[in-house]
Amino acid sequence: MTKSVHFSHQATLPAIGQGTWYMGESRSQRAAEVAALRAGVEQGLTLIDTAEMYADGGAEEVVGEALKGIRDKVFLVSKVYPWNAGGKKAIAACEASLRRLGTDHLDLYLLHWRGNYSLAETVEVMETLIAQGKIARWGVSNLDINDMQELWQVDGGQQCATNQVLYHLASRGIEYDLLPWCQQQSLPVMAYCPLAQAGRLRNGLLNNNAVLDIAQAHNASAAQILLAWVISHQGVMAIPKASSVAHVKENAEALNITLSADELAKLDRAFPAPQRKMPLDVV
Repeated sequence: MTKSVHFSHQATLPAIGQGTWYMGESRSQRAAEVAALRAGVEQGLTLIDTAEMYADGGAEEVVGEALKGIRDKVFLVSKVYPWNAGGKKAIAACEASLRRLGTDHLDLYLLHWRGNYSLAETVEVMETLIAQGKIARWGVSNLDINDMQELWQVDGGQQCATNQVLYHLASRGIEYDLLPWCQQQSLPVMAYCPLAQAGRLRNGLLNNNAVLDIAQAHNASAAQILLAWVISHQGVMAIPKASSVAHVKENAEALNITLSADELAKLDRAFPAPQRKMPLDVV
């Protein structure tokens, strides 16, 4: 059975979606990126996450192309820059995202990170966008526990549908306070960079002996084990980027991997959980 996460308004989504950071930056990659996104939807990875920031709107254009003829099968997420997250600027930013995406509504619209607008101003304009039918629900990204508690005190703030944060086996800071708080509120958490960023840290994860041993036992890749670990946590979904059809299929297969208590303990020993408050990891 594949794992899923319950979102507000009767939306239940597969626990792995598709991220699009770094898509839309190269014309030569466009056809491959569109094909990967469409293949992902066919594989059941029906949440697609993008942002006006990614490639200055280029990623949204790639997603728009991928959505042709299948928009109704996709739970579509985009994000607004903090300096656009209030008043008329937010309405204009949302409308521009919708144009690039070739759709009349977003299923979820996120504040990308905190900026100059107060949380109250952002909540107010998000609720306006819902009333206008441009978005179905709204949420936040890169907000730590104190930000979330502040949001909960804002009028309408508890309508927030998710918090999207960086989370992977080598970056577990949210487990100390933010993740338990979100779980207590039944607020889904979306993990971006669930395989870490490219580079040394990622290689350290993908080549770690504990990860490789468990991968071998499941006849799986190290990346699949890392995804299975992220989504083993209650209410957490992962949004890895995959720009090839083969990579997308590999991600989808991770939905069927269940790690045993012994395997989870082995990963804990290799990458211990935090024992104190950590600053929120942001990329």
